[in-house]
Amino acid sequence: MFERVSITLICLLTAALTTNPQITAQKRSKTQKKQLPDPDGKPASMRKKVKVFILLGQSNMLGAGKVGPESKKGSLQHAIKEESLYPFLVNDAGKWTERKDVRNVRVMVRRGGMKVFNNEWMTIKSKNIGPEFGIGHHLGNLLKEPVMILKSCIGNRSLGWDLLPPGSEQFEKDGKIYAGYKESPLSWDKGTEPKPIGWYAGKQYDDDIANAKKVLKDLKKYYPGAKGYEIAGFFWWQGAKDCGNAAHSERYEQNLVRLIKHLRKDFKAPKAKFVCATLGHVKKSAGGNNGKVLKAQLAVDGRKGKYKEFKGNVASVYANPFCHGGSANSHYGGNAKTYMDVGLAMGEAMVGLLKKGK
Repeated sequence: MFERVSITLICLLTAALTTNPQITAQKRSKTQKKQLPDPDGKPASMRKKVKVFILLGQSNMLGAGKVGPESKKGSLQHAIKEESLYPFLVNDAGKWTERKDVRNVRVMVRRGGMKVFNNEWMTIKSKNIGPEFGIGHHLGNLLKEPVMILKSCIGNRSLGWDLLPPGSEQFEKDGKIYAGYKESPLSWDKGTEPKPIGWYAGKQYDDDIANAKKVLKDLKKYYPGAKGYEIAGFFWWQGAKDCGNAAHSERYEQNLVRLIKHLRKDFKAPKAKFVCATLGHVKKSAGGNNGKVLKAQLAVDGRKGKYKEFKGNVASVYANPFCHGGSANSHYGGNAKTYMDVGLAMGEAMVGLLKKGK
C-alpha cells in the first residue's frame, strides 16, 4: 500500500452543497478509516508519456451514483457533509477539488458516432458518478506520470453477446446454438438457419474499443501537452446482464479470460494490468447464474493461481463489502458510496499490481 497521509480537521461551513458545488467540508469522524490525501493541485511532468487506464463494462461502470441533493442519504453530498467521507473530493474553501495530473475522459457510442461526455481534469461536474473518482485519485497519488482515465462503455450489455471478444466461437446448449464473434442473432435452434438481426456478437466490444482508440489517436485534444501514451491498465465492472442468461453465465469465465488477453492484444499492451470488480453478490449464498458469474470474476484473480499467466497482473475485487444497498440491476439504488467505495477498492488493487510490476 502506498503511504497515506492524515487529513487535518476542516471547519464546518454554513454554505449548502450544490451540484455546481459550493460545498461544505466537515471534519472526519474518529471512527472513519484513513482517507486519501488531498490533491496538491500540481500538474504532472509532461516530459513523460501519459499513463492510460481504460474503463469498460456496462451501466454500473457507466455510473449511477447520485451527487445530490445534500439532504438525500446515499448521495455524494450527504456522504461528505453528514458522514465526513471522501474529504479529498473537497478543498478548504468547500469546493470540489480538481486534479491537474489526472484527465477524466468518457465517451460513448451514439447515433452518428462517438459522443464525448467528459474531457476535463478530474473533478465532480456531473449529476452522477461512477467508480472513476476512486480509481483516479489512487492512481494520481501513486504515479509521477500524467494519468488519463478513459471510460468507454454503455449500459445493458452482456459479455456473452454484446461485448463478446474476438475469437469467441459459437457453442451449443440445450438444443440452441449461441453466436460466436461477429455472428447474429444471439441464438437459434440447432439445425435451423440463423436469421441475422441488426446487431452481432461483439458489436459493443468493437464500438467501445474503436472509440477508445479514437481518443488516443487525437491524444492532445484529450490531454493537452501530451507527448505520447502507454496503456497501463484496464478496469472491468460488468456482468448483470449475463446473470440473466444461463448460457452466458456458464461461459462467463471463458469469455472473461479471452477478454483480458484480447484487450492486451488490441492495444498492443501485453504488460497492462487488469482489475475486475464483482457485482456485490455474497460468496456463500450466491447461486444459479449469479453464483457462476461471481465465481468466474474471482477465478481470474492472479493470486488464485488458476491462470498462471495472470499472476501479478490481474486482480479481482470482491465488491460485496462496498455495496451499500440495492443490487447491480437497480444500480445500487443510486448510492454514491457504492460507486466511490468500489472505485477506491479497484484503484487500490491496481496500485498493488503496478507496484509489483516495478
